[in-house]
Amino acid sequence: MAPVSLKGKLLLASPALVDPNFVRTVVLVAEHGDEGALGLVLNRPTDTLVGEAVDELAPIVDEDDAVFGGGPVGEEAVMVVAEFDEPELAADLILGDLGFLPADSDLERIATATRRARVFAGHAGWGPGQLDGELEEGSWIVVDADRDDVFSDDPESLWSLVLERKGGPYAVLARMPEDPSVN
Repeated sequence: MAPVSLKGKLLLASPALVDPNFVRTVVLVAEHGDEGALGLVLNRPTDTLVGEAVDELAPIVDEDDAVFGGGPVGEEAVMVVAEFDEPELAADLILGDLGFLPADSDLERIATATRRARVFAGHAGWGPGQLDGELEEGSWIVVDADRDDVFSDDPESLWSLVLERKGGPYAVLARMPEDPSVN
């Protein structure tokens, strides 16, 4: 039986996940199927501004916005996630009208068809069955995504905020210091 797709869900790194690429990350799953999975880390803004890195995106994304580190795979590649007024213009939809900007977009046209967008350099990737194995070993906590998570004004607090929203024992986990030995 094929695993249930997590496309459009959030993965929150559990405290058991010690890979430095993913400690306390919030990952939006953009694809998940038999061939593997692809996601974008939502809470790792870089010091690079959109205007410095990809100024041609200025019609869609403010040039003073940070480029986000979407993950350790293909860090030289840029992906743009946007809310589309015209979802049929998206290269691929992730959640409702939230999707990827097509690579060959007419940026002026897309600018009139999107409400907000965020730029990511790189992505997180998993081979066939890899993400499912990591879920089974407890590396990730699955949470329903809220589109505002993608565009959070406080990405450094996003991991804790989403755990608080999930509630129950996760709300307690949200308050755990990154290094419990300093508690």
